Amino acid sequence: MPTFKYIARDAAGKRVDGTLDAADRTNAMLMLQQMGRTPLSLNQASEVLGKQTSLKARFQFKLSTGRTGRMKPRAMLLFSREMADLLASGMTLGRALHTLAKRDSEATYKAIVSRLRDEVIQGSSLSEGLQIYPDTFPQLYISMVRAGEASGALAESLTGLCLHYERVQQARGKVIQAMIYPAIVMVVGVLSVIGLMVVIVPKFSTIFEDLGGAMPLPTQILIGISNALIHYGWLILLILFGAGMAFRQFLRTADGQKWKDGQQLKMPVVSKIVRANSFAHFARTLETLIHNGVPILKALTISEETVGNSVIAAEISAARARVTDGSSIAGPLAAGGVFPELFTDMLAVGEETGDLPGALKQIARRYDEELDFSIKILTTVLEPVMILGVALIIGFVAISMLMAVFDLTSGLGA
Repeated sequence: MPTFKYIARDAAGKRVDGTLDAADRTNAMLMLQQMGRTPLSLNQASEVLGKQTSLKARFQFKLSTGRTGRMKPRAMLLFSREMADLLASGMTLGRALHTLAKRDSEATYKAIVSRLRDEVIQGSSLSEGLQIYPDTFPQLYISMVRAGEASGALAESLTGLCLHYERVQQARGKVIQAMIYPAIVMVVGVLSVIGLMVVIVPKFSTIFEDLGGAMPLPTQILIGISNALIHYGWLILLILFGAGMAFRQFLRTADGQKWKDGQQLKMPVVSKIVRANSFAHFARTLETLIHNGVPILKALTISEETVGNSVIAAEISAARARVTDGSSIAGPLAAGGVFPELFTDMLAVGEETGDLPGALKQIARRYDEELDFSIKILTTVLEPVMILGVALIIGFVAISMLMAVFDLTSGLGA
């Protein structure tokens, strides 16, 4: 008769490990229920040995590669949504994780959910298990889950996280969508100019040389650029690539990130987009955390990491240091001068009325609308500016060629 190893909880909720002999898995489940125990895990002894060997191999592989896997943002959002639905339906945490782990899904997703299930079955909380994968679950996520566990409203916390990350993805999608058309115009314009300089201009240059005569200065400049691209294009490309990689590496440093974020806040239209996006993220994150019972100082620390701009994050950090009573934050935020008066005034009203989460929700909605408006302005201004820039370059090429043609034909006529 097969032997089954089980992990269960007794009537008092205490974890119980053991083995039992049964004809099959169904009979083993019935025996556990008759014993008054709720099964969390039930496997045949040979299967347990095979799983332990497999887990050992996976652990060794992770040690050799140095990677623990990362769930994609959409997969993380789907996991949160389904966990919230399963828990809201009355399913226990361990069973909900087991249900999601059994699904036919991506290998990384399945591995992470299975590990979370094993951690919960072994007695850890979900928030403790999430800390194993910081690349997938940020501090905001872990803090929200921990608050939900403490208040007994884990399903509600997961639902709030879903709404938060859906709004974040929508805001990010708006910015990306706004830049698609200008990027296409830029790429097509650059390729068109390169094609003219490498293919068309050399043919005209040969004709001009055969006809003789002095060429106008714009034509000489154009032919010089064309020859440089033809003979030294690889070197120019290599220099540009090296400069781009060096600049990218610089931006990854703390000083580079601070410089980039500072420049973004100084650009005419871009600064409005960056500020509106950062303020909306900050207000929405803070509202979500406070609504779920996270202390204000801890909520400010987590929200600081979500604004996406180091200059604004530094101001939040300074404001957090100025918060002494742990309750009022409008004054400390206003003292730095980075947050606009509208933001701090609405925040102060929320503190006075005792509805800080409601005020933060209204602030997030306000800056979401400003973000949409600023993106529309950017696309309205950027598209004609880029088209005009490409047209001027192509126009310079055409005029330089025509000037040379007119000069040579007038000389022949004389």
